[in-house]
Amino acid sequence: MTLVFSLARCPSGQAPDDSPMALHLYSPRECPRSFPRLNGLQLDETLQQMQQGTLMRKVKSKSWKKQRYFKLQDDCMTVWYKSKKTGNTKYTFSISDVETVREGHQSEVLQSLAEEFPPEHCFTVVFHGRRGNLDLIAGSPEEAQCWVRGLRRLVEIVTKMDQQEKMDQWICDWFHKADKNKDGRMSFKEVRQLLRMMNMDMNEDHAVRLFQMADRSESGTLEGEEFVLFYKALTQRDDVLGVFQAFSQDGKKLTLLELVDFLQQEQLEGENTQEFAMELIARYEPSESARARHVLSLNGFLLYLRSPEGAIFNPVHGPLCQDMTQPLCHYFISSSHNTYLLEDQLRGQSSVEGYIRALKRGCRCLEVDCWDGPSGEPVVYHGHTFTSKIPFQDVVRTLGQYGFQASDYPVILSLENHCGPEQQHLMAQHLTGILGERLLTAPLDARGPPQLPSPEELRGRIILKGKRAESLAHSPSGQPDEAPEREASEDDDGLEAEEESLSQEAKGKAETSQARELSDCIVYCHSVPFGGFQPALARRRPYETASLPEAKARKLVKEAGNEFVRHTARQLTRIYPSGLRTDSSNYDPQEMWNVGCQLVALNVQTAGVEMDLCDGLFRQNARCGYVLKPAFLRDAGTAFDPNDPRSGAGGGPWSLAIQVISGQQLPKVAGSRASAIVDPLVRVEIHGVPADQARQETQAVDNNGFNPRWGETLRFKVHVPELALVRFVVEDYDKASRNDFVGQFTLPFASIKSGYRHVHLLSKDGTAIPPSSLFVHVQITELPSPE
Repeated sequence: MTLVFSLARCPSGQAPDDSPMALHLYSPRECPRSFPRLNGLQLDETLQQMQQGTLMRKVKSKSWKKQRYFKLQDDCMTVWYKSKKTGNTKYTFSISDVETVREGHQSEVLQSLAEEFPPEHCFTVVFHGRRGNLDLIAGSPEEAQCWVRGLRRLVEIVTKMDQQEKMDQWICDWFHKADKNKDGRMSFKEVRQLLRMMNMDMNEDHAVRLFQMADRSESGTLEGEEFVLFYKALTQRDDVLGVFQAFSQDGKKLTLLELVDFLQQEQLEGENTQEFAMELIARYEPSESARARHVLSLNGFLLYLRSPEGAIFNPVHGPLCQDMTQPLCHYFISSSHNTYLLEDQLRGQSSVEGYIRALKRGCRCLEVDCWDGPSGEPVVYHGHTFTSKIPFQDVVRTLGQYGFQASDYPVILSLENHCGPEQQHLMAQHLTGILGERLLTAPLDARGPPQLPSPEELRGRIILKGKRAESLAHSPSGQPDEAPEREASEDDDGLEAEEESLSQEAKGKAETSQARELSDCIVYCHSVPFGGFQPALARRRPYETASLPEAKARKLVKEAGNEFVRHTARQLTRIYPSGLRTDSSNYDPQEMWNVGCQLVALNVQTAGVEMDLCDGLFRQNARCGYVLKPAFLRDAGTAFDPNDPRSGAGGGPWSLAIQVISGQQLPKVAGSRASAIVDPLVRVEIHGVPADQARQETQAVDNNGFNPRWGETLRFKVHVPELALVRFVVEDYDKASRNDFVGQFTLPFASIKSGYRHVHLLSKDGTAIPPSSLFVHVQITELPSPE
């Protein structure tokens, strides 16, 4: 019989016993909901064939094509492959790591092999985060379809798992990992290995006691329900139990009124609290009889706290919730720099995959560096470097295919045009021919509006940002404009400056004879050199967009913060990394958001705190890539200066107190030994205006990444909450060297929920790592305004 572990429901609908944290074991027939354990699936012909294994070619290039034997493991959660020659297992991946499966020649590698292998033999496995794709060629169309169908089915099942199902899946995964001889039982030796695998160094005597308590059959091994009892003892949440009992009169349940008291007093939920409490009971209480009596058990309480409603990120801010009818310059816009690069700026690979990944994560401003190609077709690459080249038309096709999958708000295509007139003509043909009506080529209002259109008005449209030929420069209304005095190329820093000097003559020819077809496609985002705030104010042309290197922008922030804010309230401004960042590292985007810069372009292929901040800011508003700026950054007459937090930002300051209570199932450090156990500490960082920049951290807990307890309170003073981001970081403490990253989560201060909350951690790539979390208590208090 296939065993199913369940933390939540029992077949009778009654609470299984008086233990508030009861865990029980059911067969699939008894379990009232389908268990997420994928080997509990009905194995159809497709999955059975995948489990038997298939010989396929793994390809990395036209010359690298190796035969590998791919096999779906019995758990239906893992795929491994081995070399045909050596027979050794070389690689595994989890179904939970897979984002999607593409059929046919939908990667550059497979496209390069199109003449050798037909599309029906080919498919691509795309992983979450920054992990490279897996390109495969099957021996027959039937084999390819088998794997495409099977993987898609399994990915769909994993994607639809709720929080409890993910936890159940996690428990069963550990059971199978620890059961080395696959006999369905665990000896004490296997249990000790399991504890270390789970990031826990438990006292030997305590481990023996737990093992003997769970071994009800006294067989010297744990099997089935005994393992669940062991896991129950291991994961007893005394921290949650204490909170529960503080509001429960009998310590076993929360009545509706007791739950309402908790939601009002601790969680600070607003209106209709009783209705919300009823919804929580209906959604998270596992016992049918308890639901009928409108009470919440400890199991249901824990499920609520681990749910989106119990998370630190305000679920109200998740869907589209902001006014999208204001001018483009009133929004922060998720922006990518050198979007075509997957690696460094000197020798890295250029790929349309860079555009796909950026678009899927919500980027709405993409950069394209266009150069004359040797075959008469324009190419995209980082000029005067050894980065590889991709055809411009492939980039445009990718934009047409993926541009509006993650968001239907406008995409701004930032053109760095280094082409001569002939290939500019081809660029215009590709843009208009491939994108069609989605490409904006004329003003929305023939009268020429005095301000930029809104994201709502531009929904589903692609906007070109670039330089117009000086002889053709005009406003959206069609009236001729005198072009601003030329200062330098748009990207005039580092390598861009070198490009400027190396190609000055060629560029001069291109500008004097710029193709009109391409110039006419640039409507609302005219790229112009930055000539100062006062000249821009005098010109009053909101459709002009200046780009500044990070160093120049940083200097202006310090010297003329308020002028910078007023400038960005009127027109778009783009900031880009220094050309000296050849490793594709990033600058701190917070400095630029503090003065209202909309297009803060980052190397999205590079993980780190900068991209954590970017993901955190754009986590809100349906991740659509547009976030409405605070009112004081939208007012062209504002007095706000980020260097002076008292200069017109509104109320405050605010006190933020975060009690870091505990951690749950923290992951091991990437690349560490299996026996290595983390010594976790938690750091909370405030990123905002200079006066708000702060960080504090807890003490480290020795040898426990499974259920560490801290109980420390970190306190902060936040002057401008509208611009503040809060970053939770877990690190593995090392007194002899730099701490190692374990997980993080970043969100806007304005999106923080008060009370007892779980912080669901993300990996360095920004992908979820369930069930890893922190349990915290948050208190936010407005302080008296300073005189």
